[in-house]
Amino acid sequence: MATARVAEPSGSLQEAKEWGLEREDLLSISRNLLLTRGVEERGEILFRQGKIPGSFYTGRGNEASSVAIAMAMGPDDVGTPLHRNMGVHIARGVEPWRIFANYMGRADGPARGRDGNMHMADPRLGLIAMVSHLPAMLPVAVGCALAFRIRDEKRVAVAWFGEGASARGDTHEGMNLAGVRRLPVVFVCDNNQWAYSTPTYLEYATEHLADRAAGYGFEGVVVDGTDTIAVYREARRAIEKARQGGGPTLIESVTLRMEGHAIHDDASYVPKELFERWAERDPLERYRTWLRDHTDISEAEQEEVAVLVKQRLNDALRRAEASPTPDPETLLEGVYAEPSGLDKPPLN
Repeated sequence: MATARVAEPSGSLQEAKEWGLEREDLLSISRNLLLTRGVEERGEILFRQGKIPGSFYTGRGNEASSVAIAMAMGPDDVGTPLHRNMGVHIARGVEPWRIFANYMGRADGPARGRDGNMHMADPRLGLIAMVSHLPAMLPVAVGCALAFRIRDEKRVAVAWFGEGASARGDTHEGMNLAGVRRLPVVFVCDNNQWAYSTPTYLEYATEHLADRAAGYGFEGVVVDGTDTIAVYREARRAIEKARQGGGPTLIESVTLRMEGHAIHDDASYVPKELFERWAERDPLERYRTWLRDHTDISEAEQEEVAVLVKQRLNDALRRAEASPTPDPETLLEGVYAEPSGLDKPPLN
């Protein structure tokens, strides 16, 4: 039997204002959604041109969840976004040209040409770089939350993971400790219905993944991950609850991974009708429709935002391609902690 709360869909403009979203915030969401998808679309072109080493992953269909939750975070909060959460980097302020530079292994990328093209984050913006063992980032976020508790800081950690990662012990251990200590952390499961090629009915037996939260002693919430305003509302509620000492929340953001696991995967195992059904709920188009129906933001104004985003992305590509490759002499810089860097705690 389901125990998680199922969130209501987005409502009126007044509801958005009650959660702190003013006109400029709504335009920022639109801009960030378009930037997120545009970065990944251009990234795929770079990959097919042979300019990106390794493989390439996208979060098409997850944009609303990533952007909305990142925008609900406070400036001093921290997060551990994964390979489908490009919108978190964009919304927190990472410049698109630096993301393109990272894709291509250039020195100006957040990872400075080191590690995988998706293993990036700017710690100055409260972001911690992922590793490929995705569930391992949950204990990292819980560790941050424990540090905030010890320091008596009103800060929150946000941890993203997929429904496939929920089967790993790291997820259980992180949530168990967070629940026992009532730590200021929000767990976000991007449930995109396929762990590589494994469908959800072969992944877990509960009705909702968020039902598991009750076993750890905190609240679970299920929200439509294509409904930007509803995701923002639930994220803001959970983050502020954590900030005030109310403990963790598990948000299950239900979406569909609209492409394969990575660029090498044609997703032929996903039923065509499922893709067609979820394409009708495209988060960018759904948000555009909400703006048209509930605000005074005109279609012309939205189109102006789209034009400016396209210009910014074109400029970003040119700047990234002009970025140098890293100097081999710097290969070991930043690999090990320097004694001078241990004098004060990171993420201050």
